[in-house]
Amino acid sequence: MLATNAPLIEIGETTTVLIVADRDIVIARQRCRAMALRLGFTPTDAMLVATAVSELARNIVLYARGGVIILRPSDHEGRRGLLVIARDEGPGIGDLQRATGDACSTAGSLGLGLRGVKRLMDEFEIVSAAGIGTTVCVKKFSGPVVS
Repeated sequence: MLATNAPLIEIGETTTVLIVADRDIVIARQRCRAMALRLGFTPTDAMLVATAVSELARNIVLYARGGVIILRPSDHEGRRGLLVIARDEGPGIGDLQRATGDACSTAGSLGLGLRGVKRLMDEFEIVSAAGIGTTVCVKKFSGPVVS
């Protein structure tokens, strides 16, 4: 389990929030929203990204008991964006398709879960292995997605 005495690390434009308790979810959400606004996101889009970060951090607390949320500015083809990496060393996700697919959840969760995070963000990648943990990388761009 990660220590909670230093929940926030900032290096350059990258912010890393250690996630081990509910209070860390709030810190990650606040830092994400602030960074999104600094990057030129609309208040609505900043709130959507912060909501996704909140869900990712909550999953870390509930299922892995510790991990990190990394927030980093990102550029792609002249579009400014925000990269979010959620990483833990928890038990992993046994069925990624079920956890991230479009089917309705049967777990009874009231949160958005990974499906909701996937819908809120422009890009979504996940890697998970039993006994190793899970890494979720998502991006949101400020402005419309160019197809």
